[in-house]
Amino acid sequence: MNIAQLETFLELSDCLNVTETAARMNCTQPAVSARIRGLEQSLDAPLFDRIGKRMHLTANGILFLDYARKAVGALQEASEHLRQMDDPLAGTIRFGASNFTGIYLMPAFLGRYRQAAPDLEFELEIASSAQLLADLDTAKLEFLILSDHIAVDERRYQCRHICNDEMVLVVPPAHPLATVRTATLADLSQDVFLMKPPPSASRSFLLDRIQGDESSLGRVMHISSTEAIKQGVLHGLGISVLSRFVVAQELADGRLKEVPMALRPFRRGIRAINLRDKLLTPAASEFIKRLVESGGRAEALPWAAEGAPGRPSHPPSGKAHRKA
Repeated sequence: MNIAQLETFLELSDCLNVTETAARMNCTQPAVSARIRGLEQSLDAPLFDRIGKRMHLTANGILFLDYARKAVGALQEASEHLRQMDDPLAGTIRFGASNFTGIYLMPAFLGRYRQAAPDLEFELEIASSAQLLADLDTAKLEFLILSDHIAVDERRYQCRHICNDEMVLVVPPAHPLATVRTATLADLSQDVFLMKPPPSASRSFLLDRIQGDESSLGRVMHISSTEAIKQGVLHGLGISVLSRFVVAQELADGRLKEVPMALRPFRRGIRAINLRDKLLTPAASEFIKRLVESGGRAEALPWAAEGAPGRPSHPPSGKAHRKA
């Protein structure tokens, strides 16, 4: 068994087509078949069923898939870790984020960070929390940026607080609620309320805070995109409660109006999450450290005040840190 066989197995299990796998791996079809055959012989188990021109993973193949992902992921991590030992501001950081943190919080921070680390590359996956946690467990990602409303086993995952996210009621400037001193739950039910359909972490957080169910909000319109909900409010489709990160620009330029609410505080924490039993690469470890120290604010990065792009005057140590 070797790494080429494992990588070929992962590619073939993804597309279930030898021709496409050969194209992806820049090799011949006989080479793909030989690698899979050799892997099956070393495991003494068939990994694929070949029915006519179609291929399917066997029960053995499905079971082995997770192990193969972890093995290849661990080797890639080790290679990246060694490359970064001399310089934690170079290499590649692969991490995941929820929709609103990935779109509205991270870009500004990443842009500022790249000024000090022009040799550092980022691969950011934006997906559901369930998918992100699955990718973290299989070493596809090194860490995640998620709301603390997402429950995780802190015996298995290390969680570090970055900042607080406040969710605010927003309405168009000409809306009747724009002039009230404090909005009640009854006020929210007087217009169409825009929110995500289940399952959604922000939706469950909202319903938890109002201590009710969807019917408490009156007429509800489901929209699966946070950005589309914001655009809906901007164009008079309804009202909504959104993260301040999401509507910061619109509140600043007066296109939306924030209305105080007479409800429980709509605040949740934003955390960096990684597996406790795995080493972070030096680049990822340094990145999380700076993210936590800055509270997620790009302008608060230690070298942000220097003005010009370039590395900080005192680059951080390249030693890896084992997670507690």
